[in-house]
Formats: sequence, C-alpha cells, structure tokens
Amino acid sequence: MTLTFLWTDLMVWLLIFALVAWGRVISRSPQVKKQWHTIFKSSIAMSSAIVLLFYLFFTLLDSVHFHKANNSSMVSLLDMAFEHRISNVERTYSAPFDTHEYAKSIVVGDDGVTKQEYLPLKYVKQNSILLGSLTAMAVGVAISFVLIALHMWWRKRKGWQEIIHWNSAYLTLTLLIVIFSWLYMMSFDYHVLGTDKVGGDVFYQSLKSIRTGVLIGILTTLVVLPIAIMLGVSAGLFGGWVDDVIQYFYTTLSSIPSVLLIAAGVLVMQVMMDNNPQWFESTLERSDLRLLFLIMILGITSWTGLCRMLRAETLKISQVEFVTAAKAFGVSKMTIIRRHIIPNLMHIILIAIVLDFSGLVLAEAVLSYVGVGVDPTMHSWGNMINQARLEMAREPMVWWSLFSAFVFMFVLVLAANLFSDRIQTVLDPRNDT
Repeated sequence: MTLTFLWTDLMVWLLIFALVAWGRVISRSPQVKKQWHTIFKSSIAMSSAIVLLFYLFFTLLDSVHFHKANNSSMVSLLDMAFEHRISNVERTYSAPFDTHEYAKSIVVGDDGVTKQEYLPLKYVKQNSILLGSLTAMAVGVAISFVLIALHMWWRKRKGWQEIIHWNSAYLTLTLLIVIFSWLYMMSFDYHVLGTDKVGGDVFYQSLKSIRTGVLIGILTTLVVLPIAIMLGVSAGLFGGWVDDVIQYFYTTLSSIPSVLLIAAGVLVMQVMMDNNPQWFESTLERSDLRLLFLIMILGITSWTGLCRMLRAETLKISQVEFVTAAKAFGVSKMTIIRRHIIPNLMHIILIAIVLDFSGLVLAEAVLSYVGVGVDPTMHSWGNMINQARLEMAREPMVWWSLFSAFVFMFVLVLAANLFSDRIQTVLDPRNDT
C-alpha cells in the first residue's frame, strides 16, 4: 500500500503542526501561560478538552490514507481498524446487539409453505454479551491506567506544579477509553449500534462522520479568520472610504440569506465537478474535493459577524494612549497593527474560534439534511440524519441511526460549548475571573 494524502488530509495535518508550533511560542510567555493554566483550573473545561482531543484523535486516524496495491481504492487507518465490519455487510436493518434482522422476510420452508420469519444475521457470533463486556471494560481500564501512569511520570519528570484539574482529565479519559473499548471489542461479535438499510454498521458510520464534522468546524474557521481580521482591522484603523467600502460589503453579504448563498455556491461547484470528471481517480477523491469546496463556501459566507466585532474593537483600541503615541512618533500602520492591534484582539479571536466551531458542526448537519452539504457518499452526521427521515416513518420504526448521529454530535457540540464558555470567562478582559 502507498501512503496518499487528500487535500483535506494535508490541511488538517498542517493545522496540527501549526498549533504545536504556536503552543511552543506562547509557552515562552509567562502571562499567556498563566491565562491558559487558569482556563484548565476548571474541571469542566479540562473534561471538555479531553473529549475534544478524543474526537480529534479519530479525525487524525481517519486522515491518513493508503492506496491499495491491488486496486484503486483508498483506505484510512480507521478503515483498517474496522475492516471486520466493512467487509461483513448484512442484508438489511438490524437493531443494536440483535442477532436477527429487524423486519420479517418471506421464506419458503422445506415443506413448500410460505411464511414470514426474522432471518438470522450472517456476521454475528452470538457470544456472551456479559462476558464480552467485562473483558472489554477490563482492557479499557488497563489501557487508561497505562496512559495515566505514563503521563503522571512525565509530569513528575518535568516538575509541573500547576494547579490543574488533572483528576478530572484522568476520569474523563478513563470513561472514554472504557466506552470505546467496549464498543470496539463487542463490534467483532455484534453490530453494537445496529445496521442501516443496506446492512452497513452504524457504529462505523458514526465514527467516520467525526472527521467530516471536525474538519468543517476547524478548517472553515481558518478560512474565516484571515478575511475577518484583515477587513475588520482595516475598517477600524484606516476609517474613511476604506471603512465605508468594507461596511457596505459585509452589510450587503449579511442581507443575503446564508442558506441560499451556500446553496448557490454548492450548486455552481457541483456543476463544475460534473463537467470535469478527469479530476478524480476515485469516489473518495471526488467527495473530499466537494468537502473542501463546502469548507471554502462556508468560510467565505461566515466572516461578517467576526469582521463587524473586530472593527468595533479596533475603533476603541485605536483611541488608546499607546496607539495614539505610536501614531505621533510616525510608526507605520502595519507596525501598529502587528504590535498593538492584533495582540489586543487575540482574546476576541480565540473566543470566536471556539464559539463558531460548534455552530459550523451543526451547520453541516443542517446543510446535508437539505441536500446542499457534503457528498451523499461521504459519511457525515447530516447524511445519517437525512437518511433517517424515512426510517422514522416506517413500521417498525428504525431509530438507532438518528440516535447514534445525535449522541455523537451532541457530545462534540456540548464539549465545544463548555470549553468556549471557560475561554470566554478567562480571556475576556471585561470579566473579573
């Protein structure tokens, strides 16, 4: 197999390396380190950060792709871990941990009599659920114990004495590892979250959808930030006709319904992709490029709110004494922006990043639900919810696809919102904490 990187793979790994480099830079500033230590003094913020890192782990696991040597298909590390569920597809619906199909099928018995029966599933081993659960939980506890012991040894070696709620982090990490170990090990014997209409494993689909949601939340922010910062700071600092043009631009853009604007952009992109099929060697590359275009479209249409906020804050900062003094001494505008404006806007930028993340994750689900989101062949929570519309109306009702997408998305958005609340409390200079 040959290592291959999709466009979104490159973007997410470059982002990780940039965050690591940024972390090393800010670690040299005692004031910034103190602020971040204050953020993690909250047990809720610490637990939320562990949940976000857990989701990021699966995103990275699904962002390393390989070309198979025998054919043109492409698989990720996550696909390799779930090969037992990708290749073993059932015939149709089955409920979580069930051993038979969810609906009766018409069969002809040996005596020639036609009857309706619940057919058994082909790839369920029907081992003891209790024994398998106890074994899986024991493995999860052992893995978490090893990881926590290594981290505690590393902390002791580094001599860290910060007052951070590590106990909350350890408890959350143990809980997540135990739950995932249980679901993963039981997936070899059962479909732990059931199967969909064509017999695909819902647990695998839910994990694959993590990458789509996280990438849209993170990478769209990277598109928004340069546009919002450049235009917002320019409007607030330069004023005059520059301010008027930028205000007119984002006011006009804000007056257009965002869903219609995004839908128009997606349709134009879809026509362009249909007219150029030679761009893609596989369905995965096509769906990945559509995801990249959707990220760009969301970024281009989502910067107006942050731009307006940064403009107002820049107007206030530009009247402060040290900025006025810099202007009097003839310091260039670019130097003022780099040394005085941007550093004093960082708290707003960081708060906006974490607040917009959860909104963008939900936006993907809504757009995919109405048919203008990611490619229908790509795993996403929005596509799972869209497919569940008809399933909820059938008899008997198929509820587990919608339930799985809801739980995975709810946990991610809740963790992001709790973490953003703590960042806003600590970094906002108007708060006393």
